[in-house]
Amino acid sequence: MNVVKSFRSGHSCHPAPRATASATRANSTALHCTFPVKRILFIFGTRPEAIKLCPVVRWLRDSGSGLQALVCVTAQHRAMLDQVLECFDVQPDFDLDLMTPGQTPSQTTARALTALEPILAGENIGMAVVQGDTTSTLAGAMAAFYRHIPVAHVEAGLRTGNLMQPFPEEMNRVVTARLATLHFAPTESARLNLLAEHTPDHCIFVTGNTGIDAVLHVAGALEEGRIPSHRWDNLDGSRKLIVVTAHRRESFGGGIGRICEALAELAGRDDVQIVYPVHRNPNVLHPVEEGLGGRSNVALIEPLDYPSFVDLMRRAYLLLTDSGGIQEEAPSLGKPVLVMRECTERPEAVEAGTVKLVGTDVGKIVGETVRLLESPEEYERMSRIHNPYGDGRASQRITETIAQFMRELEFRLL
Repeated sequence: MNVVKSFRSGHSCHPAPRATASATRANSTALHCTFPVKRILFIFGTRPEAIKLCPVVRWLRDSGSGLQALVCVTAQHRAMLDQVLECFDVQPDFDLDLMTPGQTPSQTTARALTALEPILAGENIGMAVVQGDTTSTLAGAMAAFYRHIPVAHVEAGLRTGNLMQPFPEEMNRVVTARLATLHFAPTESARLNLLAEHTPDHCIFVTGNTGIDAVLHVAGALEEGRIPSHRWDNLDGSRKLIVVTAHRRESFGGGIGRICEALAELAGRDDVQIVYPVHRNPNVLHPVEEGLGGRSNVALIEPLDYPSFVDLMRRAYLLLTDSGGIQEEAPSLGKPVLVMRECTERPEAVEAGTVKLVGTDVGKIVGETVRLLESPEEYERMSRIHNPYGDGRASQRITETIAQFMRELEFRLL
């Protein structure tokens, strides 16, 4: 992938004048010492964002580019976020610690905007980097936009075309794209989505997905013993391991209930073992414990730290999930994925044949899982290692592009 483009030729990415105006308001010597455009603020708050941004933070800090990487976490997911930060040895410079029990997306957005404003106003931030589609993503992009600070969007251009699925993530992606200056699309398909929305082509960079950087790094460390494997005393090697994750907002209520019904039917087989790290949200935890608790071959466990979950995926026979990240990661490990959603913003793996959509229909979940359990040909077809989401070098490409943008922005300011 070649993502190098010049920002001097052609039209500027649309927010560049705002960045120039912002820097001009700084004192006159700042334009020549270049300090205001050297600080890059990474804003994130959930475990998936941390997994996909920590490799970029590490790359930027080690790149020798002269850029200073600062990290601001909203702590939208407190415990799960902290596990990933520890894994990648990233210490936040700012911890907003925003979450309270039962907090709504509106409340999270409002609190994040209020807390981010003084940081963006007082720290001479040259660019804000956000990732994906969370409430923290949207709030980070909006807060930077309000301060005339250019925004880089990692994992840009994913679309389902339905604002209700996933909710509210699809809306978060669309609005963030309107606010962003640099769009780091993981695939050519994502790039085409952005072009269809009239995003300037020279502001879009196809980089691959940074989640692949993360999973390949951790899987390699596990293989080599640099990271110790989790102790899986409860796993039965004579049974095929099905790993489950399901926690999306649009599945709350009936969807989670149907997923549990399907898993209960699969648990009636003697040849499988199901391990389900259960999200702590009561909308997930309560129906899962009610529908699946007490079954001998179903292990409902606490959410795992990231290396342990990668280790679990390595051991799995197949995965049942509604997670976007797992759709990207599992093909790199040669694991078939059945996606318990009605539509996906990640169609590339579906087209490649390593991922299949099954929705939350009980019959479809059970039927497609049984097919993989009983048909060696179907399993072989879906488990071949083929990942359309990248080669593990996305973080390097993103760092190089940000560094070039900042150099050329500085050139225009002098």
